[in-house]
Amino acid sequence: MEKTIEDPPTSAVLLDHCHFSQVIFNSVEKFYIPGGDVTCRYTFTQNFIPRQKDWIGIFRCSLNWTIQLLITPDAGSIWHQVGWKTVREYYTFMWVTLPIDLNNKSAKQQEVQFKAYYLPKDDEYYQFCYVDQDGVVRGASIPFQFRPENEEDILVVTTQGEVEEIEQHNKELCKENQELKDSCVSLQKQNSDMQAELQKKQEELETLQSINKKLELKVKEQKDYWETELLQLKEQNQKMSSENEKMGIRVDQLQAQLSTQEKEMEKLVQGDQDKTEQLEHLKKENGHLFLSLTEQRKDQKKLEQTVEEMKQNETTTMKKQQELMDENFDLSRRLSEKKMIYNALQREKERLEGENDLLKRENSRLLSYMGLDFNSLPYQVPTSDEGGAGQNPGLVYGNPYSGIQESSSPSQLSIKKCPICKADDICDHTLEQQQMQALCLNCPICDKIFPATEKQIFEDHVFCHSL
Repeated sequence: MEKTIEDPPTSAVLLDHCHFSQVIFNSVEKFYIPGGDVTCRYTFTQNFIPRQKDWIGIFRCSLNWTIQLLITPDAGSIWHQVGWKTVREYYTFMWVTLPIDLNNKSAKQQEVQFKAYYLPKDDEYYQFCYVDQDGVVRGASIPFQFRPENEEDILVVTTQGEVEEIEQHNKELCKENQELKDSCVSLQKQNSDMQAELQKKQEELETLQSINKKLELKVKEQKDYWETELLQLKEQNQKMSSENEKMGIRVDQLQAQLSTQEKEMEKLVQGDQDKTEQLEHLKKENGHLFLSLTEQRKDQKKLEQTVEEMKQNETTTMKKQQELMDENFDLSRRLSEKKMIYNALQREKERLEGENDLLKRENSRLLSYMGLDFNSLPYQVPTSDEGGAGQNPGLVYGNPYSGIQESSSPSQLSIKKCPICKADDICDHTLEQQQMQALCLNCPICDKIFPATEKQIFEDHVFCHSL
């Protein structure tokens, strides 16, 4: 059908309610030759007034249907082909051109031209219909066809040979017809077999439908079971949420305990600083050890007791740290940092012990420098061939005079000189070197030296070795 910019107005009005006698189609041919344009001529009756949206359509009809003849007093005979039911079944259409003056007699005679491109290409019967803008049919033409000229008037003359050939062809057609009948019987038998098989398939289908219903019930039961499980899981999730809240409270408590432990560690650090100050004080007092050797021994005993207490404090601190690590794994990093700080303090302690040994050797040198008689001392120095086996067990740090050979005379003392100024006594270079060692921090892993003012950098450096 023709597709235009705007479709014509149509309706579902039945043909019984239409007025086919208000527009009369004139000069309608019995057939039109395909490939050419078709001109449709029509006339308006006196009581009909055309409107702007009126149109003429070509509709398909059938000659097998009844043709009604409608006769009116004012018009001639009008053919109406009953081959369609509503005006929506048009094949193509053209808009009607409105006349300028309806009172003029020539205005009653109108025509439209259908282009060949939009016309039907088959040999069915069609008719023109005038449809107003309300979708009501106002006129219909006689049926016509689109076909070449008919050859009905041509006389066909056949010979006896052609007749015999036609009869032979008819016999062949009869034989073929019999074969087709036999084939039809075979097909009917196959059809009955197929019907039986279809019946069997229907029974199987019913069985499968029954099984499907059972499966649907099982699925529904499984769905209900899963919903119950889902509710239980939701309840368990709520319980877990409550437990998580409790664990959060427990973590807060552990954090509070960690804060307490940090304060205790600060106290321990402060205690270590106090011990460091005591050691500094001992350094100053070591310059006067030649005046009171007994006081030095007491100080050494006190120092050993202090070291033992520090070891006990270290063991206690390690146990507390281990307990905190077991309670909360998230706090392990901070405990590791504290452990690194403790190791640094332990190294500091070892450094102080080394300085203490240095002070011992310095005391020995000072005693040798003073020319003290070994026999006048409270404890005798073991001889060289005893191999140190006779060392007095009453001395906490050993005999400070064990480095002096017994064969040497009291006047010949072992005098150490400063490696910088070559002085025989304690000079400013030796004291400055000792102070530099006290103001430096040594890494216990890679022996890297840091100034005492960069303590935080030193702690971060030590912590990096534990990663």
